Amino acid sequence: MSPTAAGSGVRLAAIDPAAFRHTPWKNGGGVTIDVAEALLPGFAPGSWEGMVWRFGRTAIVTPGPFSDLSGFDRAQVLVSGHGLVLETPTGEIDVRQPFRPVRFAGETAIVSRLEAGPVEVVNLLGDRSRVSIDLSCLAAGATDSRPAGVHIIYAATTPCDLAIDGNACAIASDHALRIDAGESFTVASRLGTAIVASIFPVARN
Repeated sequence: MSPTAAGSGVRLAAIDPAAFRHTPWKNGGGVTIDVAEALLPGFAPGSWEGMVWRFGRTAIVTPGPFSDLSGFDRAQVLVSGHGLVLETPTGEIDVRQPFRPVRFAGETAIVSRLEAGPVEVVNLLGDRSRVSIDLSCLAAGATDSRPAGVHIIYAATTPCDLAIDGNACAIASDHALRIDAGESFTVASRLGTAIVASIFPVARN
């Protein structure tokens, strides 16, 4: 990766796969690969207690229930395979096609259905009492403006060639870039589809 410094209020930091962490799902049904996270002081990395937000990737190889993450908002996007459906008590959440993010509450009772074999997804979780979250996909040729906050840009399947505030930035496949932005910035995709996870603090009483 070759990030280039953006504006004075926008700090870039590469995240190498060597720093990713393997964490068992909260319900023990699988393992997630954590790319980036934030925890409250005093809690160990990878802990489900004290988690403020977490961004990562996981394989779903067999159908089964999702972990109960009451109090959290969840966003998810399919990055490998196809045919994933999330069954809920009130209907289905369609995640059949790659790079089409969906959003749901962590307390929603969900059982996955695999219509065409194993898949891989990217997840963003956020404690809604502390942060709001957004997950989007930026295809080649697209430009987006992002407000101040923490942003993780992940090249899930292919290398990505980006311009951040006009500065070139290449991200190798399965690598990520963290952006701590004290001001708004623009990101343009010139090659590949980048997944953009955004985390914003919320006012607390």
